[in-house]
Amino acid sequence: MLRRALPRRPEARRLLVGTLLSAIGRGLTLPFLFIYLTDVRGLTDTRAGLVIGWYGAVTLALSPLGGTLIDRFGARRVVLPCLLIEAVGTGSLALVDSSASAFAVMTVIAVGSSAIWSGQNTILASLTDDGERQRVFGLNFALLNLGIGIGGMTSGAIVDTARPGTFQTVYLLDAVSYLMPALILLTLPGVGHRLGAGRAADQPSSGGYLTVLRDRPFRRLVIFGLILTTCGYAQIEVGFAAYAVRVAEVSPRVVAWALAANTVTIVLAQLLVIRRIEGRSRTAALALVGAVFAAAWLVLGAGGLISPEGAVLAALCVVACSAIFGFGETMLSPVMPALTNALATDELRGRYNAMSSMIFGISGVIGPVTAGPLIAAADGRVWVATVVGGCLVASLVALSLRRLLTPAQDGRVTTHPTSA
Repeated sequence: MLRRALPRRPEARRLLVGTLLSAIGRGLTLPFLFIYLTDVRGLTDTRAGLVIGWYGAVTLALSPLGGTLIDRFGARRVVLPCLLIEAVGTGSLALVDSSASAFAVMTVIAVGSSAIWSGQNTILASLTDDGERQRVFGLNFALLNLGIGIGGMTSGAIVDTARPGTFQTVYLLDAVSYLMPALILLTLPGVGHRLGAGRAADQPSSGGYLTVLRDRPFRRLVIFGLILTTCGYAQIEVGFAAYAVRVAEVSPRVVAWALAANTVTIVLAQLLVIRRIEGRSRTAALALVGAVFAAAWLVLGAGGLISPEGAVLAALCVVACSAIFGFGETMLSPVMPALTNALATDELRGRYNAMSSMIFGISGVIGPVTAGPLIAAADGRVWVATVVGGCLVASLVALSLRRLLTPAQDGRVTTHPTSA
């Protein structure tokens, strides 16, 4: 299954290595930003949520520009400087000592990350064909989570809220990790140039974001993604961590092990899931993702109802939630980018991928800002009800998308790869 999922082009394989290396650094810090800002740097829960939400707002504001630059100049010229900016910003988190410095550093990080996701997806899509793209995106996600898991297990044994230096160390290591994919991309001079033949680099591509937004199936996909990520991914750094520590009353180390469980689930299940969903409806898979995410939050909610004497059971609920969530991710990760690029044209591929990444920017604003107040209401029950209901609504939107797609776009027609 691994051999079948690997892209045929060696350039794409090397980019996947960069994904793994940078993800290790990301995993060192992923579950701890909210805890770091509040329990180590002394920000209030509301202020920390606003800082994280600000990151999402800046990323959202800059993502359209990133997509335009990718289409006009090529992903390479956009991704390389963004990776360097991201490295500087992430390393600077180690120096945060106030709300003002936290806002400033998160602004730098947002500038860097605003075009990385869309740029890397555009490059990977350009190096693969329709027959292998879904498998490669799934493998990319599995490697991403393998790296995050390695980093998470490492940081879980290192970080200590009583020792700020441990957090500073992991943020500096995370900064170094962003240089890895940049170095790999520098060794591939023929990769990441402008797509769409017949136009000079200084000429704008035909169409623009209005053309993208007029694509009705893609609009529906964006709506699905906004609901699902707001009630899913956007809750991991704030909602999940805060509920686990404050309501279920588990330690930050349990949160780190929960992330490890998420990674183990993804790494073990991803290749099998890729094989099972190939040739089947992508919209049905997306609907199932919403149901699985809802089940994960229900399990976490159950952990918050357990008395202090049942600390072990509460910890198991936190870990189980993360594992169940990971299974849903194994279906979402290959399908969402594959469907986005199935709807995109070469000339507007950067904008399509930018719009897809903007989903995370919008949810990154809404999720962190609302999670704190929702968790504070009724011992977290309002938050649980909201995210569960949102995930189920996303499932209904996914099902409504199917009638807008051709069988090939919906993945119900298997495209056999051409010979290299």
